[in-house]
Amino acid sequence: MAAQGGKPPHELPTQHEKDNLVIGIIGMGEMGKMYAERLAKGGWKRINVCDLPEKYEQLREYCKGKGLTPMRDGHLVSRESDFIMYSVEAEYLGKVVAQFGPSTKVGAIVSGQTSVKAPERLAFDTFLPQDTHIISVHSLHGPTVAPDGQALIIIQHRAPDEMVRLVERILSPLNSRYVHLSYDEHDDVTANTQAVTHAAFLSMGTAWKCMASFPWETGRYIGGIEVVKTNITLRIYAAKWHVYAGLAILNPAARIQIDQYAQSVSALFKLMIEGREDELRRRIYAARDFVFGGEGSGGPPLLLEDKVLDQFSIGEKSASADAPPNSHLALLAMVDCWHQLKINPFKHLSLAATPVFRLWIGVAEYLFRSPERLDEAIKAAIHNKGHRSDDAEFLVAARGWSQCVSYGDFEWYRHRFEDTRAFFEPRFPESRKQASALMAAFAG
Repeated sequence: MAAQGGKPPHELPTQHEKDNLVIGIIGMGEMGKMYAERLAKGGWKRINVCDLPEKYEQLREYCKGKGLTPMRDGHLVSRESDFIMYSVEAEYLGKVVAQFGPSTKVGAIVSGQTSVKAPERLAFDTFLPQDTHIISVHSLHGPTVAPDGQALIIIQHRAPDEMVRLVERILSPLNSRYVHLSYDEHDDVTANTQAVTHAAFLSMGTAWKCMASFPWETGRYIGGIEVVKTNITLRIYAAKWHVYAGLAILNPAARIQIDQYAQSVSALFKLMIEGREDELRRRIYAARDFVFGGEGSGGPPLLLEDKVLDQFSIGEKSASADAPPNSHLALLAMVDCWHQLKINPFKHLSLAATPVFRLWIGVAEYLFRSPERLDEAIKAAIHNKGHRSDDAEFLVAARGWSQCVSYGDFEWYRHRFEDTRAFFEPRFPESRKQASALMAAFAG
């Protein structure tokens, strides 16, 4: 596993390369558009793009004045382009590569921008001609996050070093931080930094939806850590369901972690309702010591403070309102999950963490490295009944998401996601603004 440690900007392309090399993007969803627009603004003169045939006229209108050339299908893009990127949902990538791969220009570099690489590698190895190069990529952020300084994974699968350098020059307008991994390393990293993190927030959203109340309006989710929970949950549900479904269902490592997360939620909840405080404390402290090195140890914590976090609250907070005691079951289970699977989340924090993961591990650290906060959460878990029904809903939601992923059911996943999404949708405009500001404030 290797990472390029230098900060952007990277080696820049020559003017001859910008004028003559042909870039092709197959799939013009939100990420495809982000790449196309960034590359065009970066000076690349020949960029061919295509989408579904029924969206061709819409694509033509979108491309006007942007320096992009719309094409009717992936055959036309593939036969002309020197660098081809498939920006297609992971679930359908194999079918799309099977259709357009044979038309790939001799000597072209082919890349994929999917969030899970096992099916991508299979599709490329199966359907691409042998006289082409394969260098996959993955930007570890969503289309609404600026790519500047974010991790961009580059996978040298079937290509010489000089072709990798060319890909780096092509993607230099993104101003991202390159991380060089293999396909297998990529899927391990994304499972560790994305899949189980998303499962926690998806479960929180489903639990709140089942309680039929916006969490910040109940008086139980105000200030501090709750600001992160609500903002990021709504940010995830405001995105497209398939972004999270493919990453969870098609990545074997992700399935294992999501299943363990649900088991951790269940095990901790049982200790809570049975009043086994000493056993709960021992288990939580063991997880803390494994992940964070014990009380008073470890590196400098992320600078999260209640007063700062409160700036990003959704809705109005009363000046006299204090957050009631909370078990923070979602966070306790997250750290317990890492402990049970012997995962060190800090291993990938600086290497290839997403903005959401950086913030999530930041609030976990904020809770677990404070003896007072952690002790308050443990006592609340045992003695405070105000959150007990919420925790029960969260347990059911976590189990449901785990089962959905384990069965590999995309349709069930879509239904669960969109059902919860519809509940929160009226509050998306406000939450998008707050979540973006929150992550920008704590970008690392």
